Amino acid sequence: MKILIVSQYFWPENFRINDLVQELVKRGHDVTVLTGWPNYPEGEIFEDFKHSPEKYEAYHGAHVVRVPLSPRGKGAIRLMLNYLSFALAASVLAPFKLAGRKFDVIFAYEPSPITVALPAIVLKYVKRAPMALWVLDLWPESLSAVGAVRSPRILAAVGVMVRLIYARCDLILAQSKSFFDGIGKYCADKKKIRYFPSWSEELFYDSSVPMAPEVPASDDIFTVLFAGNIGDAQDFPTILDAAERLRGRRDIRWVIVGDGRMTDWVRQQIAARGLHDAVLMVGRFPLERMTSFFAHADALLVTLKANEVFAMTIPGKVQTYLSSGLPIIASLDGEGAALIGESGAGFANAAGDSAALAAAVEKMAALSEVQRQAMGAAGKAYYAAQFKKEMLIDTLEDYFADVAGNRAANTHA
Repeated sequence: MKILIVSQYFWPENFRINDLVQELVKRGHDVTVLTGWPNYPEGEIFEDFKHSPEKYEAYHGAHVVRVPLSPRGKGAIRLMLNYLSFALAASVLAPFKLAGRKFDVIFAYEPSPITVALPAIVLKYVKRAPMALWVLDLWPESLSAVGAVRSPRILAAVGVMVRLIYARCDLILAQSKSFFDGIGKYCADKKKIRYFPSWSEELFYDSSVPMAPEVPASDDIFTVLFAGNIGDAQDFPTILDAAERLRGRRDIRWVIVGDGRMTDWVRQQIAARGLHDAVLMVGRFPLERMTSFFAHADALLVTLKANEVFAMTIPGKVQTYLSSGLPIIASLDGEGAALIGESGAGFANAAGDSAALAAAVEKMAALSEVQRQAMGAAGKAYYAAQFKKEMLIDTLEDYFADVAGNRAANTHA
């Protein structure tokens, strides 16, 4: 199939869409990616891209078409301009940049913002191709959940936009089963909503890599590792409160690998609370390096704020954690917590409860190595049964074939 993928984020930025593109090309599909200038998460255009943009026009056999955008920078206004600039530039420029190209299906990747769907809709009509939208973040609810938008009028206006977007999609893919209700509030045709969760990159299957030198090795310390975005949704106040409760446990440490909009705040709080000995921030590293940090972990940590919309969400790192074969400690509600409980991969407590999180860490640390290995093995087996990449992309190919076939049938009817 000839597939056009529309994503505001793409390589050299680290997102799961990179892995999907690589796999689709490997399966023989002709893949084109429409994306923006790389600037996530630092908020500034990558220096190497500025100097040599031609190096980023192809990715594992996929053709990459880029449009300019305003970098994220810092602050809500810069972020809003970043979202709008990509949507506008892609809507206006992409029909010219993709002139003469035909596609069987257009696939929009939406971890946030929902505005990525706007240029995909423009191209749906220009190219006369069906459009699928992968929803990994519920708008407008997530805007309210992280405090980005508090005005009821603005949230209502975003809700109208979401309703219009969903009405123009031929297929809507929900990252969790709980998302069906959230999407359904703005989508009149419930039949076009399908389940399509995330998977883990294959590199996390390997547990034999050497330990990252950036983290001091110690057999006497129980290490809880958080990997990923350091943002408002990840509820770092609860993590730091739990670390403070365990301040007296010199045999427990917290390692944070990643970057994001809350990074400076977290560093300031570690200093203000005197947690330098307990909490280690090592910064952001390429995806390929992450398994070397996992090699230090006795347990992996996933957290989300207490909020209705986050309770519907399965954080993408959950699948990665399951595939690694390490036990999991979770501070979240809803489907994500239920999944960890069902898999037997670890302990899940209510979001926002720092006392429960601290207790879960102590409970995990008290287990024997054999018990923790059994949890990790249970998680890995659950991952293989529910989230294996090959199985999910088989399903995605079937979805694409369905919508492309339906469009062709309607065209000739």
